[in-house]
Amino acid sequence: MHTDLNRRQFLAAGALTLTAAGLAGCTSTSKTTSFVRPDSAAVAEAESKRRRTGATVQRALTAEPVTVDLAGKEAKTWAFSGASATKPIRGNVGDTLKVALTNKLPDPTTVHWHGLALRNDMDGVPNLTQKPVGSGGTFSYEFVLPHAGTYWFHPHVGTQLDRGLYAPLIIDDPNEKADYDQEWIIVLDDWLDGVTATPDQVLKELGKGMMDHGGMDMGPMRMGNTLMGATSPLLGGDAGDVYYPLHLINGRPAADPETFTAKPGQKVRLRIINAGGDTAFRFGVAEHPLTITHTDGFPVKPFEAESVVLGMGERYDAIVTAGDGAFAVVAEALGKQDQARAVLRTGSGSAPAKDAKLPQTKAPATAADLKAIDAAAPPKRAVDRTLVLELTGGMEKYDWAINGKRMDMEQPMRDALGIAEGERVALEFKNSTKMWHPMHLHGHTYQHAGGGPRKDTSIVLPGKALRVEFDADNPGRWLTHCHNVYHGEAGMMTTIAYQNG
Repeated sequence: MHTDLNRRQFLAAGALTLTAAGLAGCTSTSKTTSFVRPDSAAVAEAESKRRRTGATVQRALTAEPVTVDLAGKEAKTWAFSGASATKPIRGNVGDTLKVALTNKLPDPTTVHWHGLALRNDMDGVPNLTQKPVGSGGTFSYEFVLPHAGTYWFHPHVGTQLDRGLYAPLIIDDPNEKADYDQEWIIVLDDWLDGVTATPDQVLKELGKGMMDHGGMDMGPMRMGNTLMGATSPLLGGDAGDVYYPLHLINGRPAADPETFTAKPGQKVRLRIINAGGDTAFRFGVAEHPLTITHTDGFPVKPFEAESVVLGMGERYDAIVTAGDGAFAVVAEALGKQDQARAVLRTGSGSAPAKDAKLPQTKAPATAADLKAIDAAAPPKRAVDRTLVLELTGGMEKYDWAINGKRMDMEQPMRDALGIAEGERVALEFKNSTKMWHPMHLHGHTYQHAGGGPRKDTSIVLPGKALRVEFDADNPGRWLTHCHNVYHGEAGMMTTIAYQNG
């Protein structure tokens, strides 16, 4: 496990101005010489083959300390000045995105573009694909937007994700038929920064270890900034171990809900993003069935559900047909006896009750219910290489790892798993722990075995396994990790790297 002190020492020189040309020093040990580098010709060649429109989307992001209003209470946190939950970055497939990042934080930072099969040197992983951007420094991100869909971006340094440093990234396909009248982006989050603790303080508490509460169902009990007994059968037991005083939709707590307006009968596309650090949500709209159309950016065969479960990092798109009145939009924090809420309003009726709950007459949808449409599924072919990723560790020692090896982000290539360009690669996630993990692969999308959905982030339940397959068509060095920010920081990460030749 690493501390912010180590990171600050690493960048003690202070302000840095970085470009992709500065990548050569990121990973220069002899052990890594057999792998494609982020600044290699293979990475540039892959980028040159991506379809381009010739258009450019330019944005400036400044990461800086800010004060936010949470239902009348002020909280000091960190955020991007140029983007937020309600201020996305948006472009078309094939556009070139140029983002100028300025770091006004006291610590180094980066930006990771979650879910994108982008060029490796723009992926935003410190010491793997770029040098961290020091306090006072700048970095220029520039890459082609490869696929349409609902994506988002956030830092990949320490626990910064669990502050306010995130925003949606929406990539449109002008040729896609828009069979809906409105579109709402809905960002779900769990919040503690500036209210009860900082994420770094939470990580320090968790690092001391916690008692194994196994299958006990005693309800969540707060212990400092941690939770004991927060369980959910939907997640196979332990749902989360961090106490959050607030759960948000688009940056607003339940006491100050956002109101989405429509006309009765209008079809609304919901783009739902779980930007949380330690919380899975069950999302739904009261009295409105969801027709799920996409997950992690890619289309699926339409699936009707009462609600849907989102692990951290997952995204789902769904269509609802607005009824007449005012209805609760609810994101239940699984296992934590709290929820985020908003309001769907089409008329002047009474507001929904503040404690309105989602019905539970049907099982919520998960990725296991979905099938990729034919156009989104990769062509069938034999698997060339299988990588087994055993998820290991536990709460007692807080020693989360992959294959028993805890990632050291100062040496991210130390235990790299090699693949070759052109291969069909299978990943077998085997969860040997007593807790669920939302596993995320950078730089690629994979398909769940058996014709399942095409995704980049997937829930792996305790004691269960998940097999996915992807095509090795994007050279570089790619992180795969648990998207519980605290599990990842404890070491549940590894690198999948393309071999030279």
